[in-house]
Amino acid sequence: MMKKYTPRFLLTAIALMIAAPAPVPALQTASKIDKVAAHMQKVTSMSASFTQTDRQGRSVSGRLLLKRPGHVRFEYQKDTPLLIVADGKALTLVDYEVKQVQRWPIKNSPLTALLDPGQDLRKYGKLLPTENDDVINVAVADPKRPEFGTMTLTFTKSATAPSGYALYGWTALDSKNNRTSVRLANVKYNVAVADSAFRWRDPRPVRRKGG
Repeated sequence: MMKKYTPRFLLTAIALMIAAPAPVPALQTASKIDKVAAHMQKVTSMSASFTQTDRQGRSVSGRLLLKRPGHVRFEYQKDTPLLIVADGKALTLVDYEVKQVQRWPIKNSPLTALLDPGQDLRKYGKLLPTENDDVINVAVADPKRPEFGTMTLTFTKSATAPSGYALYGWTALDSKNNRTSVRLANVKYNVAVADSAFRWRDPRPVRRKGG
């Protein structure tokens, strides 16, 4: 069993398909960023399996459910007692082993790029060069809040995905240079996802009043 990711793991990821720098023609750049922006705007929900790898090469798998705006669920394999849920307002990490809960505003995470359909990658994303024309990497960061880290989304060409590109995975690199990669598989777009998927069981002991 892998032990253990920091609560800020979603702020510390690196996509697996970032290639070496290469020149990108201006017209090609505009076309690619337009396709990625169109893809993000067309996706209202998503399900997928994921593999998460930390900077030491340790990996753990699980299932992802996403519903925009503002909802996501990362449910880990059975031997990893962690759950990460965004309920439209807050991003919550639940550690069932130590019975702890930590929460942050969604807006304080680069995950906003995934969860907010109103975010336009053409305005705040930076296209990164790749050697493979079928791969698009877009880096997202808030220059006013460097402590939130940088998130790099990786898309691969797919005839069956919205706008012709599928989300392959993403990166987060925090201000301390910690990295974790998330790779997706078995991705399904615009599927029915119940609101109940974004609820969670609180493991903290109930404090009773009185003796």
